[in-house]
Amino acid sequence: MSRTDPTELPAVHESWLPREHPLHRPRHGRRQLTALLCALLFLTAPVTTWVFGARAEQLENRPPAEFPSITEGWGFLTGLGPWAAENLPFRGAAVRSVHGISQGVFGEPARLDNGSHSSPIGTGSDQQPRPPLDENVFPKVIEGDAGWLYLGHDVSYPCTARRDLEQVISGLQRWRQVVEASGRRFQLVIAPDKSTMYPGNLPENYAGEDCATRARQEFWRRVPQATGAVDMREPLREAAERNGRPIYHDIDTHWTHEGGITMAYQLGERLQPGVTDGWKVAPSRQYPHTADIPDLLGQQRTVPIQAYSLAPDGGADNTRFRPSDFHRPLQLHSPPKPGMIRQPTRMIGDSFSQFASPYLAATFTDIGIAHAEDVPARPREMGEFLAEGEVVTFELSERFVSGGRYDLLDPAVADRIGAVLAAHPR
Repeated sequence: MSRTDPTELPAVHESWLPREHPLHRPRHGRRQLTALLCALLFLTAPVTTWVFGARAEQLENRPPAEFPSITEGWGFLTGLGPWAAENLPFRGAAVRSVHGISQGVFGEPARLDNGSHSSPIGTGSDQQPRPPLDENVFPKVIEGDAGWLYLGHDVSYPCTARRDLEQVISGLQRWRQVVEASGRRFQLVIAPDKSTMYPGNLPENYAGEDCATRARQEFWRRVPQATGAVDMREPLREAAERNGRPIYHDIDTHWTHEGGITMAYQLGERLQPGVTDGWKVAPSRQYPHTADIPDLLGQQRTVPIQAYSLAPDGGADNTRFRPSDFHRPLQLHSPPKPGMIRQPTRMIGDSFSQFASPYLAATFTDIGIAHAEDVPARPREMGEFLAEGEVVTFELSERFVSGGRYDLLDPAVADRIGAVLAAHPR
């Protein structure tokens, strides 16, 4: 039978030791219980409030985060936070309150985090490792003069580029090589940022002004010439001057229908010079369009949109309005008429193409449009989609190209799809 050392303390929980003892650790049972209850309330709030009729308000130009699948392992737990945050009722009111307080007290917009998703506008891929300068140091919205709003990614993406300009140019050149090697024609359109077309309404000083300005100037000096891209800047300025109004809305980041028509004209003349001579364009309906940038401030605002008719033969309107995000390829077929492009065309685009699709439908007998995000995600399927065309056209957003955000800029992606095209030559 062993004897107990009288100098030893009995084995007790550290919380039972005297407070002055160096090993004393108080219990946190009540605090832990409170924290657990708060977490449970946060995570179940969307479901509980949904039962009583409350619904989450969609703030971004994308669906809220979906409930994570139990099959995702640890991803189920990490996905609960974004799902609960984006599906909370009254979220819009909270965002508007935060913005109002920040603007009223500090004189600047709140830096609101949009979660782990990529840009809501003109989407690219957000899977690359972040550069040393975090894009989240930049505001999501830049409030300019005369009430103009600019998307913060116009500045943050070129300032935190994930591919340098040489890599961007090389990636675009590789696409031209693999497409043309298969016997097809390749067209590249880069939709300019609103801040490129209308820099005069940017504020006098804003975060990233110097680096974004340098990147923008170098981008337009080199990329169109090196890649053969359609430089849309001057045609857009001419169209705005003819119409007597800006070709981008003051609170939306996209060009208007006039921009979409201008793109259709540029593509038509590239593919078949003189084909647009008989085209007839006239104003048609007007409708309210939900502006995208105010969504990032928790606001719901609309802008008036002027749509147009387009008759390629100068006769009846041939446009077709088919809303689509292009994640499921949009196929548009029209009976041939004089003044139409008859070569089957397949396009990779983004949200700027949404304002062009009615006019491409009017002027191309066979055109399909898929989203740029899906090219690296589903290369075999996208390769077969592009193989259907005699012409392959890319419409890409300046901010995503200059920031190196498109995964399709990886030459390996072009090579994989190029192999599919080569197997189905034209």
